[in-house]
Amino acid sequence: QVQLVESGGGLVQAGGSLRLSCAASGRTFSRYAMGWFRRAPGKERELVARITWGGGSTYYVDSVKGRFTVSRDKAKNTGYLQMNSLKPEDTAIYYCAAAPLPSNRVGDYDGWGQGTQVTVSS
Repeated sequence: QVQLVESGGGLVQAGGSLRLSCAASGRTFSRYAMGWFRRAPGKERELVARITWGGGSTYYVDSVKGRFTVSRDKAKNTGYLQMNSLKPEDTAIYYCAAAPLPSNRVGDYDGWGQGTQVTVSS
């Protein structure tokens, strides 16, 4: 069982940057694909980005392409989401989760943390 804890959220002005971290417990985390999700007020949780366990393949939702970068450090059992050129519409609670195989489906992921709040002011 993988357990994940997100950190790094905060309040930032539009155009600013934040780096989210996803710390994993459980020695098998490095064998899972990792996804970053977000849930904005009044909206469903959506996949933002994901990365394979080897780090060789990534996926981004269209709205964040060119602005967000997902990565992972297997030696540190930690994943990251670098968010640049932030927009007010990026405001949400951000979560990371793990899946046995890369997937765009929320239901395929497990090990959800409590999330970290990202607020982008205009």
